[in-house]
Amino acid sequence: MDMKTVRETARQKLKPYCRVCPVCDGRACAGEVPGMGGLGTASSFKANVEALARVRLHMRTIHPVKEPKLAFPLWGKTLSMPILVAPMTGTTYNMGGAMTEEEFVAELAAGALAAGTLTMTGDGADPTMFGSGLKAGAAQKASTIAIVKPRAQEVVVQYLREAEEAGVLATGMDVDGAGLVTMALKGQPVGPKTFEELREVIAATKLPFIVKGIMTVDEAEAAVQAGAAAIVVSNHGGRVLDFAPGAAEVLAEIAAKVKGKTVIFADGGVRSGADVLKLLALGADAVLVGRPLVVAAFGGGREGVALMLNQFKNELLQAMLLTGTADVTQVSSTILF
Repeated sequence: MDMKTVRETARQKLKPYCRVCPVCDGRACAGEVPGMGGLGTASSFKANVEALARVRLHMRTIHPVKEPKLAFPLWGKTLSMPILVAPMTGTTYNMGGAMTEEEFVAELAAGALAAGTLTMTGDGADPTMFGSGLKAGAAQKASTIAIVKPRAQEVVVQYLREAEEAGVLATGMDVDGAGLVTMALKGQPVGPKTFEELREVIAATKLPFIVKGIMTVDEAEAAVQAGAAAIVVSNHGGRVLDFAPGAAEVLAEIAAKVKGKTVIFADGGVRSGADVLKLLALGADAVLVGRPLVVAAFGGGREGVALMLNQFKNELLQAMLLTGTADVTQVSSTILF
C-alpha cells in the first residue's frame, strides 16, 4: 500500500463530501458544514493552513544531532512521536457513510497503535458516536482519549464515568463545540461553560482532563486554574466560528503563559511532519492531526492510518535533522526564521 493508492481509494469513498484535493486548504469545501469544510467562508479553516505556511524554518546542518529523539511521554505512556489522532465523528453526515462510526474509530485507533501513538475519540449528535470511541478504547486499555461535547453538566459527568469504565487513558471536553450546527440540528443541546462549570466537570474524574478549543491566553490560564491536565490550542478545524485566527497565530502567546503548567496540544492545518515541528517550536508539546487521517482511514483502513502517521514521523525526523533539533521534548523557537 502507498499513499497514492490510499488517496485514490478515499476519493471514491468520500465523494462528494471530500474531494481529496492535492492541497487540503479548505477552498473546495468552503461552507460545507455538515461535511468536511469550514464554516461560512471557511476563513478559519484557511487561516490554520495559511498561518502554518507562513512559519519558516532555519536550515542548519553543521551540528552534532545525528539521531533525533522522537519519543513523547504522556501520562505514563511513551509514544513513538508527538503526533496523535484528533477526535473526529460524523461519518454519515460529514464523510458520506462509506464507513460506519464504529468502523472508522476502530481503524483510527488500531492504525495509531500500530504507529506507536494514540487516538482521541469524539462525541457527536448521535450518542452512539461517543460509544463507538469507548468501544475502541475498551478493546485496548489506555489506548484512546475520550473527548466529550459541552453538554449539560449531568450528561458530561455521566459520559466521564463511562469513559473511566472503558479504561481510556484520559478524557476531556472540546469546549469549542459549544455552537456546533450539527448538534443543534440533531436536538443535542451544547453550550458554553462557566469557569465554575468547567472546574466542576474536571473535578468529577480522576483521569487527566483535556480542555480542547483554547484560542486565547485568558482562557488558557482559566483552564489551568480549573485543573486541566492539558489544553488543545484549536479553532475546531474552522468549523464553529468564521474569521477566527489560525492556531499557529495564537500558540506562541498562549505557550508563553502556560507552558510547563499543563500539556499543550495544538491542531489545525497540519499537513506534514515539518508542520508538526513548527507547532512544537511555537510552544506545543504535541500535535493532533485530523482531516488527513480521514483520507487515510477511508482509503486504507488501519494500514492507511499507520502509513500516514509514519510518513509524518519520518518527515518530522528529517526536519529535525535539518534544523539541529535533538529532541521533540526540547524544541527551541530559535529554529524559526
